Amino acid sequence: MAKSSNELLVGVEEEFHLVALDSGRLTPAAMALLELLPGDRYSAELQETSIEAHSAPWAELGDLADDLTATRRTLIGTAEEQGLGVVASGTVPLGEVSGCVVPPVPRFRRMHDLYRTLAGEQLICSVQVHVDVPGRDRDLAARVLRRLAPWLPVFLALSASSPFWRRSDTGYASYRSLLWQRWPTAGPPGSFDSAAEYDALVAELVAQGTILDPGMVYFDVRPSSHLPTLELRVCDACPRVDDVVLLAGLFRALVRRECAAVEEEFRPVRAELLRSATWHAARSGLGGPLIDPATGRPAPSGEVVRDLLTGLRPLLEDAGDWDLVSSLTADLLERGDCAARQRAVHARGGSLRAVVAGLATETRG
Repeated sequence: MAKSSNELLVGVEEEFHLVALDSGRLTPAAMALLELLPGDRYSAELQETSIEAHSAPWAELGDLADDLTATRRTLIGTAEEQGLGVVASGTVPLGEVSGCVVPPVPRFRRMHDLYRTLAGEQLICSVQVHVDVPGRDRDLAARVLRRLAPWLPVFLALSASSPFWRRSDTGYASYRSLLWQRWPTAGPPGSFDSAAEYDALVAELVAQGTILDPGMVYFDVRPSSHLPTLELRVCDACPRVDDVVLLAGLFRALVRRECAAVEEEFRPVRAELLRSATWHAARSGLGGPLIDPATGRPAPSGEVVRDLLTGLRPLLEDAGDWDLVSSLTADLLERGDCAARQRAVHARGGSLRAVVAGLATETRG
């Protein structure tokens, strides 16, 4: 679809776990499955227990939802023919590190050689949202990172879907985010005044041998390494397409607002406080307080989410997204985050296998 006169295109990359239908356990089958799938929409991940799907870029959120639904339908149908289930969540309760298989991709093999256990325990999945940068201006993309950063923990809380790790309840709503934070470039972005400054940092990290290439810059939000977009990377994978569309709609509006305000005075939040806010979101999801970006103090999660929504209303209305995004926000706040739903199944006497089955059902939609 062509870009509308007042809107930025938005696209999504979703990562999915592959599980055995009979046991719910992670299964390393991605490479075999990729041979049966369209090559332009699906790709390998760092472990053969997961696979990535890519949407096209869209101006309308309804079109994005249709695209994501169709891409999932193809993946799930193909997987089920092979006795596999597909799960969109940060972690799967029945994942075991001993079942790891590295895809025969040279870059992934190099990552495993360099990062060892860190790469071997990458049994996690996320969803990434790409939004066009106005004018495809890379300087603007670098400069706006500091303005986006305080709101990113709210996106993590909305997506929290990983309370279980290796058969245990971790006590966190998003344990995936804690596992992810171990990578040397993961976490809140720094403050940059230009694309050249950002690129120089990336080049120095590569020169030091800390990362293999610019694609390994894992900031919570970053200028994409291969597209003219800003990329939201903080979120857990979400079993419901509606929740992915909500993240996309909110992030696009936030990008529009902060890019328009980039020349206004802004005091960047200290990295330590950004990490603190991210930890609070990972710990509680929507089930406890979040750090309010406006005050720097804990506040009820629903209040912080609604403040974000209200602040973005003019942008959402201008894009024609308000009715959909406000409705999806209300629905998510009413039912609670995915981590809470998983724990509810388990608390009712359901096995971890039942938790996985519920996630697969939600992913199927």
